[in-house]
Amino acid sequence: MRNPGRDQLLYDPLDEHDACGVGFVAAVSGCAAHNIVENALEALSNLTHRGAVDADGRSGDGAGLLTQVPLKFFRREAERLGHPSEDELAVGVFFLPPDEAAASRCREITTRVIREYGATPLCWRQVPVDESALGAKSLSTAPRIEQLLIARGGVSCTQFENALYRARREIEQQTSAIENFYIPSFSSRTIVYKGLLTGSQLGSFYPDLSEPDFESPLAVFHQRRRPGFGRNRR
Repeated sequence: MRNPGRDQLLYDPLDEHDACGVGFVAAVSGCAAHNIVENALEALSNLTHRGAVDADGRSGDGAGLLTQVPLKFFRREAERLGHPSEDELAVGVFFLPPDEAAASRCREITTRVIREYGATPLCWRQVPVDESALGAKSLSTAPRIEQLLIARGGVSCTQFENALYRARREIEQQTSAIENFYIPSFSSRTIVYKGLLTGSQLGSFYPDLSEPDFESPLAVFHQRRRPGFGRNRR
C-alpha cells in the first residue's frame, strides 16, 4: 500500500519494476552484413531471463528482431516467385487469421489499398517457420505468417515510405473488424520478425534469419517482459 505522505510526489519507488530486455547491434562502417544479424540473435538468446516462460516450459512472453530490409535476400525471393527484381522494394509482414476466408479478405484489402496509394504489390510470400521450436501454448495460438513484397511503382522516392505508412493505416482501419489480423511491420526501410516465443527460439523459428544474404547494418532486438512480473508488484 502507498505511503499517504508520499501521495503528492511524482516518484514512488513502488512504481519500479523489472524491464524488458532490449539491445542494439550495428556496423560502424554502415555496411550490411549477415554477422550483424547473427550477433543480435546471440545477444537476444542471452536475454531469455528477462522474459517469463509459460508452464509448458517453452512458450515465451514474446521476442522480436528489427533489421533494415535485406534487399539482396528479398530480390532473390521476388525472382524465385516469378517477379522481376526491383531496385526499391518494401516488405509488409502480416499475421493472418487461421480461417482462409478471413485471410483471403485481408490479402484482398491489402493489395487494393496499396494500389490506391500508387505502389505495386508484387507477390505474397509464405514465411518459412519451424514449429518444432515453439511450446504448446505458442503453437496453439500461432498465426499464419506471410509477407507481401511491394515495388515503388508510381510513387516518388521521397514519398514511398510516407505512402506505405498511410496505406498501412488504411489497411488497419478497413480490417478492424477481422479478428487475429496484425501487421508487425510495413516499410521499405525496416522489417520485423517476432512471435510469442523466447529470445533463444527466434532464430530457430524463422529460418530466414539464418540465410547468408539476410544482411543488415543494424539490428534491434527485444525480449518482452509482461507487466506485473516485476519485483515490486502491488
